[in-house]
Amino acid sequence: MFKPDYPFRGVPETGETLEVAPGVFWLRMPLPYKLDHINLWLLEDGDGWTIIDTGIATNEVKAAWEQIETLHFSSSRPVKRIIVTHFHADHMGLAGWLADRYGVMMTATLSEWSYARMLHADTPEILLPGFTRFCHAAGLDHEAIKAVSGRAGNYARVVSLVPTSFVRVLEGDGISINGRNWQVIVGRGHSPEHMCLYCDDLKVLISGDQVLPRISPNVSIWPQEPKADPLAQYLHSMDKFRHLPEDTLVLPSHDWPFHGLLGRLDDLSVHHEQRLE
Repeated sequence: MFKPDYPFRGVPETGETLEVAPGVFWLRMPLPYKLDHINLWLLEDGDGWTIIDTGIATNEVKAAWEQIETLHFSSSRPVKRIIVTHFHADHMGLAGWLADRYGVMMTATLSEWSYARMLHADTPEILLPGFTRFCHAAGLDHEAIKAVSGRAGNYARVVSLVPTSFVRVLEGDGISINGRNWQVIVGRGHSPEHMCLYCDDLKVLISGDQVLPRISPNVSIWPQEPKADPLAQYLHSMDKFRHLPEDTLVLPSHDWPFHGLLGRLDDLSVHHEQRLE
């Protein structure tokens, strides 16, 4: 099994930052799950800052952002933009709260914004019949369906109001941050249109959940699209990263920044092939 190289010792404490590349700072926020953290990124952007991903909507994470605000943000160095890689609650959770707080727009792909808006509006009453049919078709019995039914319509509990307007980006677009170009690379399978960002000047890839150093991203079929084949989409989209340099510094949303992108891509592919067998 391939072993990534982790160049940094230790992790930033909640509410603190660690610079991992020129003008690129690592933040870590708590999650109330077995996977108990998410990595977020704060980028110097001229006379201000760009935030990439936001954390889940809890008072603890809001307090951590307020601490970051005290350390880094000011009227002369404001937040200029919020970028969200994908719709999952630990990434999109506080996008609306932060956008309102700093009076800025959220940047995302259309599918991720649309999915977030849809899930935020859906209630358990709306979702439960389709959720139950989906679980029954997958082989769950009555007791198992009852045990997991609380997951239906849960999104709005952990995500602040998703912005009603946003800045849309597409595959291949460039986003200028602090005078450097960050290219949009779209991954699929973990979410519909997951935005990753690569800066050739820095040889840095912000990979979100698309490429993680230790675990495989969650690749799931959702009740809203029961005939989907997300694993095929995931494996196919991994080829989009194979042209990047071997010494690329990968900044994932969980665990630790690492070197060894190409080896990790191979490892993930072999992992899924073995599981399919």
